[in-house]
Amino acid sequence: MRLLLICLGGAVGTGARYLIGGLAARWLGPEFPYGTLIINVLGSFLIGFIQQVGLTTLAIPETTRLVLTIGVMGGLTTYSSFSYETIRLIENGSWLGAAANIVLTTCLCLVVCVLGLGLGRLVVGWKGGL
Repeated sequence: MRLLLICLGGAVGTGARYLIGGLAARWLGPEFPYGTLIINVLGSFLIGFIQQVGLTTLAIPETTRLVLTIGVMGGLTTYSSFSYETIRLIENGSWLGAAANIVLTTCLCLVVCVLGLGLGRLVVGWKGGL
């Protein structure tokens, strides 16, 4: 049953990735992989938050935590897309765009993961250490 729930979570994450990527391309333009950047930053924040709350309290049951992190976040985050899009930028001669994508994705994802962990710790503190 847990495997099925994780697979369903992956489908939800994949659908969210498609929708967010499409909206970003429509709103911000297709010249830069904004959708992938937004998705990776959002996913990094969420996985930090979910893991912190789920591993230090009883607020997120184990199966729910696994569905959210392995399933939803696994379907949502897009490092394979990040890699491909960065190579495409290089192949198209956009070395600056490729460098910006690498630096922004890496730095922002690490920073927001720390923020997610911090928010998780704050929430756990507010909940009295459930």
